[in-house]
Amino acid sequence: MSIAIILHIFATVVWVGGMFFAYMALRPVALILLEPPLRLRLWTRVFQRFFPWVWLSILLLLASGYWMIFGVLGGMAAAGIHIHIMNSIAMIMVGLFIYLNVGPYQKLQAAVVTETWSDGGINLGKIRQIIGINLSLGLINIVIGAGGRFFI
Repeated sequence: MSIAIILHIFATVVWVGGMFFAYMALRPVALILLEPPLRLRLWTRVFQRFFPWVWLSILLLLASGYWMIFGVLGGMAAAGIHIHIMNSIAMIMVGLFIYLNVGPYQKLQAAVVTETWSDGGINLGKIRQIIGINLSLGLINIVIGAGGRFFI
């Protein structure tokens, strides 16, 4: 169980912490300091480095979460409501991240290659919205994970 918890927390810190940094620190500074072509190139490179870590985090979160549910708790029927809520939120987050990857992120990369900055800006805006939603959901999941059984 300890290994599963460590992996779960590690993956959460990487994904949610990365989104927090990108959304709350990097985005506002890049918006102020960089013109659109350089800003879009920056974000493309940042995402190229960050998204593989998100995929790894998703794998670790799902593996460790289900390891704890099925290996320790005895299955979903034995899990508390807070576990079901966390699992539901996690599935929404994963779905949003997959959509972000196959939709706006691919279009952002194509816009940077073709230097169609307006299209790139539109797709970066969509990515920002999805990351904002996923950051909010991730923070909610952290609160539920840290104290959900006491609140629910």
